[in-house]
Amino acid sequence: MQETQAREKIAFGPFEVDLAAGELTKRGIRVRLQEQPFRILQTLIENPGEIVTREELQKRIWPLDTFVDFDHGINNAIKRLREALGDSAENPRYIETIPRRGYRFIAKLNGTVAQAATGPQNPTLTGNANWLHPRTWVWASVLAVLTGVLLVTLILRAGIRNRSSGKSVLRIQSLAVLPLTNLSADPSQDYFVDGMTDALTTQMCQISSVKVISRTSALRYRHTDKSLPQIARELNVDAVVEGTVQRSGERIRITAQLIEGATDKHLWGRIYDRNVEDALSVQGEIANSIAREIQAQITPGDKARMTQPNPVNMRAVEAYLQGAYHYQKAKDMTARRGSDEQHNAELVQAIAFFQQAVTEDPNYARAYVGMGEIWGAPAVFPYPPRTTAEQARQALRKALAIDPSLADAYVALGRMDYRNWNWSALEQESKRAIELDPNSAPAHELYSAYLLAMGRMDEAMQEAERTQALDPGSDRIAWVFYCQRRFDRFIEFKKTDVARNAHGAMAHYDLGFGYERAHMQSEAVKEWEEAMKGFGFEDLAEALRRGYAAGGFKEAMATWARGYERLSKEGETVHPDLVAYIYSIQGERDRAFAWLEKSMEMHSSAPPAFKVDPTYDDLRSDPRFTELLRRVGLPQ
Repeated sequence: MQETQAREKIAFGPFEVDLAAGELTKRGIRVRLQEQPFRILQTLIENPGEIVTREELQKRIWPLDTFVDFDHGINNAIKRLREALGDSAENPRYIETIPRRGYRFIAKLNGTVAQAATGPQNPTLTGNANWLHPRTWVWASVLAVLTGVLLVTLILRAGIRNRSSGKSVLRIQSLAVLPLTNLSADPSQDYFVDGMTDALTTQMCQISSVKVISRTSALRYRHTDKSLPQIARELNVDAVVEGTVQRSGERIRITAQLIEGATDKHLWGRIYDRNVEDALSVQGEIANSIAREIQAQITPGDKARMTQPNPVNMRAVEAYLQGAYHYQKAKDMTARRGSDEQHNAELVQAIAFFQQAVTEDPNYARAYVGMGEIWGAPAVFPYPPRTTAEQARQALRKALAIDPSLADAYVALGRMDYRNWNWSALEQESKRAIELDPNSAPAHELYSAYLLAMGRMDEAMQEAERTQALDPGSDRIAWVFYCQRRFDRFIEFKKTDVARNAHGAMAHYDLGFGYERAHMQSEAVKEWEEAMKGFGFEDLAEALRRGYAAGGFKEAMATWARGYERLSKEGETVHPDLVAYIYSIQGERDRAFAWLEKSMEMHSSAPPAFKVDPTYDDLRSDPRFTELLRRVGLPQ
């Protein structure tokens, strides 16, 4: 009896679990833990180091007839369990979340786990089929065979009925490729796994008959406890592709599966064991297999793009993937200002790896695109670095000379031409990018920006809607509403961004403009205060607060403008468009136009939208504004 009790007490860190008594103690003191969190802990420590799926936990702890809202229940139970252990989902010491799959116990156990009082373990959790008595195993095997025969018979009959009745096969017309999971237990391989995700997404995007959600939107679900049906609903897709990557030396194992969004039903899956140099070609195989499974229509153009040869120089591939990884980290950062050290350090590393890639393989077109984006007009910089503009164009032209089908290269060129007011080139580049990749959200967003600049509102909205369909996190529609003076809809969109913490402090910043243009001044000041705090300008936030308290909106704007003037003299990067706007709503037109001249000199993002942007409505009657429109080349 004592031996059984000893085996039923398991220790890890300062904790001890008494499986028989159903108790958790920390250094001998009992930790209060409810039944369901305890049973989750019990299940996890019975399978240390192994992934226990949410479905397996549901079957064991939440029978279908006793619990309805399983997602809510398990999320709460995991939260309580982590609180009891003092653990964190972001930096776990005991329980690791495997996104969209389940959980894994990662701490070292002292002792051997015995069977719980609830009965023998589910072999699907333990991977051990020897828990059955030999005679029971024989009968279980017979029963399994008979069950299998019955299931096959039912499936065949159902298939015959479907064919005879002419029932159509399920059509998948939209899908999302979720971030692949790194199973290598080596964080240094994250860049490689991200590269596999990007490659698979790119391959799937070549199928023009299927809408594929942008990688930007899918990345938001890298670390999430949300179920696949919930993710599919939020992304508005019929199915999701998920999988894992495990690398060991020069060998990789990639798993991929296609899941129906509404039902969480497994539609297709496969495991690929290959050499590392075949990693990129595997993504093409997966895309083709999924296309066949969902009976997608593949045009000759789609097929040509999907079968293009990949670089064979693995050193170049590795360097490119590392460059793309650092570039994505820079884009993910909410930099306070353009000179943010950590942000720029990531860009420097990205450039270095891209250059290493083309040194290894001078014909590696995508590495040239990466350099061109960073040197040109990437979203991560508030203004394009003028000193590297020609380098950017050379890199992008080189990429297109090697591979004329690269839509990303045309988008990068288009972004530069947007800032440089080259309207004819911008129109051609954005249209060409869409032609090459109809699933490119950045291409549709760029074309929408061009149409908006030209004052073609209805067409701009159509492209904005296409952008959001491909990238649900896009705010392009909101900005079309803003330029249409539909401030109520703009505010609605931006309040949603604030609520879901999208775009960081920029969501508060943007919302402030909507409130001010809608004559909701106190609300505008509050949002701008939050934005200044988020950007790291605590003194400007305080100036806004004090100014509004002392003299209302007008004084708040005056103190805000003085704060920016001071920062500019101190050498800080200051957005001239904002300062011009602040002076314009105060009626100080001379100062406003002086700052707009700086905006023109810097080729900021404001001048291309001068024709339609309500931010500068207070200056439109001034002949100097008409002259600005002429200089930017916008139709009068």
